[in-house]
Amino acid sequence: MSPVSSAKTLALAERMEKLGLREEDLDETFIRSSGKGGQNVNKVSTCVVLVHRPSGMTVKCQLERTQGMNRYRARVMLADKIERQVLGEKSAEAGRVAKIQRQKRRRSRRAKEKLLQDKHARSQTKVMRAPVRSASGDD
Repeated sequence: MSPVSSAKTLALAERMEKLGLREEDLDETFIRSSGKGGQNVNKVSTCVVLVHRPSGMTVKCQLERTQGMNRYRARVMLADKIERQVLGEKSAEAGRVAKIQRQKRRRSRRAKEKLLQDKHARSQTKVMRAPVRSASGDD
């Protein structure tokens, strides 16, 4: 039984097909992971290393505690990497980054407006502190 749902597996297979990634072109090796996971990590080779022979790209995944989940994640990571290389600006990753940059730009504009409002409020406070001058000019 696979730890990943069949819908996700099917979606990944379709994505890999669109990108021209074939299972025959992948070299998959398993090594022992490091980090959290206790005895499971020390006994079982859960870390997955994928090498795409035609492009020479390598992906290493040890995010999950199970080998099956790491195999799925490694393929997703490889598809992302190849998509970035093939599609460049048009890729979903580039779109996501551009969206974040737009949000940050908007935030900085809001921050600037807030700063100017605070400055204006401070200047109004100072104006109110100024001594009152009489109309006759006698101080």
